[in-house]
Amino acid sequence: MKTKFFFPIAALAAMASLTGCDENSWNDEHLDGFDSNITTTQKENREMTLSAAQYKLIASNSTNKSMAEEAGAADELAAVGSRAAFNEKINPRDYIPAFLNSTDNPYFTLTDGSAISVTYNVEVGQPECVYAAANASEYTVTTSDYQHFVWDSDDNFIDAFAPSHPASKYLQSVVADFYDDAEEGQYAYVTYNESSQEPVFGNVGGGDTPQPEVFEMSSVVGSIVPDVDVEIFGVVSGACTSGFTLTDKTGTIFVYMGSGFDPATYPVGTQLKLNGTSTSFKNTNLQIAMGAEIEVMGSQDYTYPAPVVYDAAALDAVLSRPANQLAVYARITGTVAISGQNINIVLSEDATAKGSVYYATDAQKEALTDGSTVTITGWFISISGSKYCNFIINTIEQGAKSANRRFTVKAPAVEVPFETLNSVWYFNGSKWNLATDFVALNPADYTAMGARSDLNAANAKAKLPKFLASKFPYAAAGDTKYVVYKLYANSTTSLTCDKYDFNGSEWVLYSGVETETSQFVRANGKWIYNPDVEITLPAGKGQSFSATYYQACVDWVYENICVPLGDTSIKSGKFYVTSYGNNEYWTGTSAYQNNVDLRAGSARAQYPEGWEGYTDEQIVETEKTRFCTILLPAVLAKFHPEAAPIPGVELHYIINFSAYDGSTTTAYTATYLVTDKATFEFQNCTWWPDGKPAE
Repeated sequence: MKTKFFFPIAALAAMASLTGCDENSWNDEHLDGFDSNITTTQKENREMTLSAAQYKLIASNSTNKSMAEEAGAADELAAVGSRAAFNEKINPRDYIPAFLNSTDNPYFTLTDGSAISVTYNVEVGQPECVYAAANASEYTVTTSDYQHFVWDSDDNFIDAFAPSHPASKYLQSVVADFYDDAEEGQYAYVTYNESSQEPVFGNVGGGDTPQPEVFEMSSVVGSIVPDVDVEIFGVVSGACTSGFTLTDKTGTIFVYMGSGFDPATYPVGTQLKLNGTSTSFKNTNLQIAMGAEIEVMGSQDYTYPAPVVYDAAALDAVLSRPANQLAVYARITGTVAISGQNINIVLSEDATAKGSVYYATDAQKEALTDGSTVTITGWFISISGSKYCNFIINTIEQGAKSANRRFTVKAPAVEVPFETLNSVWYFNGSKWNLATDFVALNPADYTAMGARSDLNAANAKAKLPKFLASKFPYAAAGDTKYVVYKLYANSTTSLTCDKYDFNGSEWVLYSGVETETSQFVRANGKWIYNPDVEITLPAGKGQSFSATYYQACVDWVYENICVPLGDTSIKSGKFYVTSYGNNEYWTGTSAYQNNVDLRAGSARAQYPEGWEGYTDEQIVETEKTRFCTILLPAVLAKFHPEAAPIPGVELHYIINFSAYDGSTTTAYTATYLVTDKATFEFQNCTWWPDGKPAE
């Protein structure tokens, strides 16, 4: 992993401490004109390394999402959240400001002039397909798909592909039908069942086929009121992990079975005889209380009704409807918002009502990723918290789809053992194809790795190379595979994709991750990218940070000016450096008072030969010029060797310091442009009217 620093850290806490000064130093506090109580206001500077949670916030930020969509980089932005790294299409300098300008920024309240040095990861050289596959829409083949697209039969079908009806032949038509509005470059992650056993339909035992007894649905549900005993003959029309919906001729009601109910207990189309007690759920909807007696009578075809389509305004209106309603088959489109175990569907930020997924199954939880746009269709059964409209989901469609996939649904004819598999599909602009360079982990693969249904980053890095070695024993050097799997990170599970290359002996993960640091500055109430480094050197005694810089100035003058003149000790006092070794008069810097002393008389008194023939004005002008154009650039190069030009951006170092002229201490600012590695070119200083010395 490479590391780049775009913002050198200004706080040099690790620097060597300044050697103490003799209390009788020439510039002691009793000398005229020196104020020992000088204070300088210092702008606040903070450092931040982005966490996994903050990458997700950046990826889900509405401003960033709009910017990425306009740039055609929606997949790459989504990947920032799942991969905890920026990439070549999502420039951190463009996308971090929206996060810093939100209340999610822990330093949101800092004032103008403050700076935050943000350290982050960037993926380089990663193929675009990695991001597109990680952001693939997810679809699980349904019973109606197997019935109509695979087996093409109202009676003889199973909930799986089989040797006579393989996925390789029929799955493409399922994918193409569901994603009938696909765009070129789109990926889909498809889950399906495949059996190695051929189903046998019909009466295997011979003789006449037994005729089922006629099942007559009741006309009870539509007239149910709270707290009465009822007997219902109905058909199962939906289920969740706390119960199911039961439909008779007059309506549909939710049957509460308790948390942990297996939705597969009564498949859609199962005919039931139920004896139970009605109850009112929070005075909003009717349901059958837990403890009902249930008898399976058979199974039949079931056709879903046309759903009632609610937009945000219509769902808001539902909140004020009369109490104790029955279930309504409905459809809503919105953005998934996950909070803990709660999965909501937000139709509009301005609306009060929200859709809420009622006791979702594991498969539904995987399909409902935070921030994604989905269309859900199912039974709207109740209202909770005065605004959450609870849905038992029948179908989940990624995006705002309007097609009504209404099929006659019934139970499979026979049960056969099958394996659940995953695959990755790619739309080339004209048709869907199996993405053969992609490998999707299956449930059995997770189990073999000792995982339940996902991997964390450490497990993935350790186990995926072994998985690939086993799956592709005859791989050749240079082969590449893209592994798509469920990654658990930051308390959530999401789809991700990793690129692996075979080097001839092992599969190697291509991460291409570099660590960078950039500075962002608050100006006019907004955080913006600004690589400029501002260093403030407070004047006055006891300013240890300032003293490190000024002592370096004194040391440089001793080594580069005094030693060539014949000096052998920094405290000899023979030349420009005084006998205390902490101030000099080649430019006037003092590591004791932490300023630049521009008193011409003091400079002449320290080393008369050095200033022979100079007027007082010439001494001051020479000290200023030497300090700005020679001494300070040399000291900056020592303390900031990592400073380097940034392509397309000018990098400046801005130094705030103070100078004493014999009567007052005045603050000044010098600016430098980084032109090469640790090379600082003087630009201007405020102690000259036009910013530069006279030529």
